[in-house]
Amino acid sequence: MELLAPLGPVLARRMFGGFGLYVDDLFVAIVSRDELYLKADAVSQSRYVEAGCEPFRYSKAGKDGRLETASLNYFRPPEETLESPPLMLPWGRLAMEAALRSVNAKPKASTRKKSAGTAAALKTEKKLKSDTDGPAVKRPPAAGRASRKRAG
Repeated sequence: MELLAPLGPVLARRMFGGFGLYVDDLFVAIVSRDELYLKADAVSQSRYVEAGCEPFRYSKAGKDGRLETASLNYFRPPEETLESPPLMLPWGRLAMEAALRSVNAKPKASTRKKSAGTAAALKTEKKLKSDTDGPAVKRPPAAGRASRKRAG
């Protein structure tokens, strides 16, 4: 974690028997079997391949029940970077850039309220209208919270 500290505060979260490392809420790395793997994408993957970095691989059960080797778009950084935060910094930035592109590529969940012309708004409007059209229901004076307290 100290290797990525120059990028900002690093948070580790348990996952799949290892850890996910986050910097500024960006998922930038995986630690699995005491090995660090940095996030890559289509833009940055060639840099890792050119540097001779190994991809993250794991075994999983295939459709026929046999074990298969699968990989994710995470790569070991070059060996010389594993002992030096200054040497790790450009590789950490590369992982952060990939994480940013990944987050920005995902569609954002819509939290916008529906406009007045939608079906949901019309149903609500009809319900409110029907509630105000009828006579008001009055409760007897003994009903409510106060009467329950005295009875119990």
